[in-house]
Amino acid sequence: MSVRTRPLAPHDHDDWQTLFRAYIDFYRAEVSDDVVALTWSRLMDASSGMVGLCAVDSDDRPVGIALLVFHLSTWARTSYCYLEDLYVAPAARGRGVGEALIEAVYRAADDRGATRTYWVTEEINEGARRLYDRLAMQAPYVQYRRGAPATLPKR
Repeated sequence: MSVRTRPLAPHDHDDWQTLFRAYIDFYRAEVSDDVVALTWSRLMDASSGMVGLCAVDSDDRPVGIALLVFHLSTWARTSYCYLEDLYVAPAARGRGVGEALIEAVYRAADDRGATRTYWVTEEINEGARRLYDRLAMQAPYVQYRRGAPATLPKR
């Protein structure tokens, strides 16, 4: 199946929001309405460093999204591309949408001169990891996050 990808456009707001909220639900997370609105406004602002891509169906409606953050690096003269969010609607899975989105991410990174493109996923996200194992190499790093201040060990 040939999958078409393109940048998100203002008229995609409702479809993007449906996909983004489904992505948040998939990860059993909570993101407030004001942050969802802020994320959309950043995606629509070319100067924000955030880029939104989508895969579309035959009616040009998004069925998958990839949200990127371009940032400087302390290890390179160039920028890096962080694929922060990638989600494909369940009805569109298994049709090459995820692969098309990652290839679009790679093109966007190349177009902007980013020398590293990276992302994280849960270890248990087996379906996505099968795709990622074909299109990228797993980095030998472990991610750490700061816990809530009350949960940090006392020194």
